[in-house]
Amino acid sequence: MKNKEPLILVVVIIFTLVTYYLVEPFAHSQMHKHVESEHFAYADLPAPTKTGDVARGQELVLGAAACTGCHGIEAAGMPAPMDAVTAAASYGVNPPDLSNAGLVYDAKFLTDLIKNPAHALMVEHKFDINKGQMHPMVPFYGAGGDMDQEVADMVAYLVSIAPKAEDLTPAMAFETACGRCHAVHYEKWTQIGSKPMFKKKQDELAFDTQVLDYQDSLKAYMGKLPPDLSMYIRSRGEHFISTFVENPQNYLAGTAMPRVGVTAESAEKVIEYLEDSGDTKRHERESIGVNVMLYMLIFVIFAILWKKQVWRDLH
Repeated sequence: MKNKEPLILVVVIIFTLVTYYLVEPFAHSQMHKHVESEHFAYADLPAPTKTGDVARGQELVLGAAACTGCHGIEAAGMPAPMDAVTAAASYGVNPPDLSNAGLVYDAKFLTDLIKNPAHALMVEHKFDINKGQMHPMVPFYGAGGDMDQEVADMVAYLVSIAPKAEDLTPAMAFETACGRCHAVHYEKWTQIGSKPMFKKKQDELAFDTQVLDYQDSLKAYMGKLPPDLSMYIRSRGEHFISTFVENPQNYLAGTAMPRVGVTAESAEKVIEYLEDSGDTKRHERESIGVNVMLYMLIFVIFAILWKKQVWRDLH
């Protein structure tokens, strides 16, 4: 009787591979849309055509443009005009401090953001001026001169007060770009800042209450509370987070999450922060891995030398 076991083995292997493909690669491709990176080029936004004047930009940002009515600028010694909870109750989310804006955000994005916030953030579906749905950030309508020049001056000022690229830490990039909407529990980061250590329980409860009040305003503004990002880098991966930050509409058309507008370099800093928070031992593990490989190499060398010593009289 002919042996059918090889044929049965082949059939089992084929069905196993087909099942694996349907459950893993194919199902993953259907459930998780792949989006190619746009390389943070913001091709839909026009490039600035004017060279900005820093001194004039300072006058506008601190004066006629009324930026400091909503934003703090710690780098210029100007704290936020209201605390985070009060600001969120007024605007839905706490407006960012502008100290790092000139470095974290792309210049084209900043230019368009000043002129037309809803367009730059890609939330015109949510804030349609023709329907009376105004974005909380008021557009800059000019201060009586050439508006393009005035906006270029303002951007130039923000760039001038921003820290040097090498001084921008991952935590700073994350706080400016993401930290007013997303918490990172593993880093003790809340939407209103890092949660300190409290001596008294009532002080901790007071802080937690402020966080809850802020989150209530944020939920009303966004439609739902943005997720905690502690483990997102591990559950979604670097490519997903990078391309989602770049253009959320590519993944979720109509989402309330705005385009963040960060530069490619700032996005890398944000990713680094998430990698550190999602895997706090990764640097230690990588260094241990190198040491283990060196140990194995040395062990193999000694094993070969020992084998030659033992067998030398038999060869």
